Amino acid sequence: MSHHSTTPTPFAGLRVCVAGLGVSGPPVVRLLLERGARVTVVDGRDDDTVRPVAAELTEAGAEVVLGATPLPDGCNLVVISPGWRPDSPLAVAAAEAGVEVIGDVELAWRIKPADQVWLAVTGTNGKTTTVRMLEAMLRADGRDVLAVGNVGTPVVDAVRPDTEGRYPDVLAVELSSFQLHWSSSLRPHAATVLNVAPDHLDWHGGLEPYARAKGAVFAPGTLRVVNTADPWSVRLAEEEGDPHTPLVGFGLGTPRSGELGVVEDLLVDRAFVDDPVGGAEELATLADVRPPAPHNVANALAAAALARSTGVAPASIKAGLAAFAPEPHRIAYVASVAGVDYVDDSKATNPHAAAASLGAYASVVWVAGGLLKGAEVTDLVAASAGRLRGAVLIGADRARLREALTEHAPDVPVVEIDGPAPDAPEGHTVMDAVVAAATAMAQEGDTVLLAPAAASMDMFTNYPERGRLFAEAVRRLL
Repeated sequence: MSHHSTTPTPFAGLRVCVAGLGVSGPPVVRLLLERGARVTVVDGRDDDTVRPVAAELTEAGAEVVLGATPLPDGCNLVVISPGWRPDSPLAVAAAEAGVEVIGDVELAWRIKPADQVWLAVTGTNGKTTTVRMLEAMLRADGRDVLAVGNVGTPVVDAVRPDTEGRYPDVLAVELSSFQLHWSSSLRPHAATVLNVAPDHLDWHGGLEPYARAKGAVFAPGTLRVVNTADPWSVRLAEEEGDPHTPLVGFGLGTPRSGELGVVEDLLVDRAFVDDPVGGAEELATLADVRPPAPHNVANALAAAALARSTGVAPASIKAGLAAFAPEPHRIAYVASVAGVDYVDDSKATNPHAAAASLGAYASVVWVAGGLLKGAEVTDLVAASAGRLRGAVLIGADRARLREALTEHAPDVPVVEIDGPAPDAPEGHTVMDAVVAAATAMAQEGDTVLLAPAAASMDMFTNYPERGRLFAEAVRRLL
């Protein structure tokens, strides 16, 4: 923990509009009020979820407008919630009026203590896992660290001194493409783009702007950590990054000088060593990575590179991986029934994540479908066809998956489920019908894998509920 030295506040008397009362809204408002800003909050909703929050913030000294999102008169700065699109009326009005629009991450960066170190992780898939692994490695090394951003603590709370004037020394920051879009002066100590695959294309208006938003994490002075197997990760580091900073690669092959990689069953560092040409440092074994699926080993190597960039000892990498507990619904083993494993990867909400999951098993009965959000599934199905024993399709966009299977895996049996069985017992859900259909196709040694490649909101509240109902249905088999 470091102690905060007080600096003159740049926000006193400033008129700031905070757009959106999502997760990051209230902490942003409190921070700005503490610093003497005059805050107006706007949110298009006016319902029972936002009214109590609005009342608290009004009492704290903010002006709150619900049910509309006007640009307040005389406003000097807009702090926008990450999900708000650049073409939303407020963002457009601000641009036309010449008012700067930033996100909560940019705000936090501008007021952070000078000696606080930021390590940033972005990418389409694997962000949360990598940030949590990084946090565990730094903690094992005795560092005072906090994982922030999309995970857990809002980043603005981690730059505010606590009641004793202290704050974390290091932040492991998970950044979405939205948050990066609304950041302009962010300069992390080290950063990685884990991978780029089509996602949120509706928001960014295409793959190129989506990728470029992620590439903004490679800022001037930021050490670049790249996935050597991902063309976008390498390209963004080379095109958007600072050529004067080291470029450190990670991958599943034997590492070259300046890279982290895998030799037999060892995770090896040839970048952060005294002699990168001849020397190598053993960090951990594949058995230390849970689950040891290939993409998860890549996540561990990315986290290790970021940790090592701050001088974390090799033994702390191993200890951190041992202490790391995977998040729920990420390739989570549920049970084994009659020689068939059941695995819940409900978090695989896009084709890229599903591909990583499918790649971890030799013979799969695949449970897939939901809302594809404009993503293409042809490549995923073509690449995975050889592993598929069968497929059970659910959800709004299942016809697109069926078409791809018909084209690229014509011999794979496919069952579509659109609701619970008509004679289902009390308490059974659509997932009982799904699990029953999958079980009927599976043979001993197969894996029944829920890796939907799609979002869940058409049939379920969210991806955790989808995974939970799947696991409950599997347990009823037992």
